[in-house]
Amino acid sequence: MINKKFRIINIFVIFIAAITSIGGLLFGYDTGVISGAILFIREDFLLSSAAQEVTVSAVLIGAVIGASISGMLADKYGRRIMIVLASVIFGVGALFSCFSPNVNVLIMSRVVVGIAIGMASFIVPLYIAEVAPINIRGALVSLNQLAITLGIVISYIVDLYFAPNGSWRWMLGLAVIPSLILGLGMLFMPPSPRWLISKGFESKAFTVLKKLGA
Repeated sequence: MINKKFRIINIFVIFIAAITSIGGLLFGYDTGVISGAILFIREDFLLSSAAQEVTVSAVLIGAVIGASISGMLADKYGRRIMIVLASVIFGVGALFSCFSPNVNVLIMSRVVVGIAIGMASFIVPLYIAEVAPINIRGALVSLNQLAITLGIVISYIVDLYFAPNGSWRWMLGLAVIPSLILGLGMLFMPPSPRWLISKGFESKAFTVLKKLGA
């Protein structure tokens, strides 16, 4: 009976980590997809070499912003809520990138995506670490890095699929799908017990810990 309960709890925690790691997948996808899309963006918008460089690197500007504010926001509002917010930002950035009428809008959209990347890079592994039991914590946190790598691979496959038609808007816009999955999935995930305790919600924290098998 104890072993069966332990397996059920571990599956639940693994499911939480898997859903949360979609943030890492989006990190990898949005970082890698531009490598194929820029070839066609350059032709559509007649970009100079300098404009191409700015378009590609704009995501890094946003990532610096997102990473610098994510810790403060996660402490104030909670890890789960901030991952939901990051998913919304991922989705908005993907949609604006897809429908950009000119390069200026595209660059700003990539900055928005970068903000979400910076937030996810900090909060996703933090949340996983705080909900995972100590015996599998390292393995579950490593799912985030695996998801980043998987996202890069998927972005290259998507680029290859749409390359014959030069459909760079589809390349960038498809990121909205995992964004929706992440956002909706996180709405059903428990808050971090460590964050609950830090805010004085001890009873809620103990309830979450029981669900997690701690």
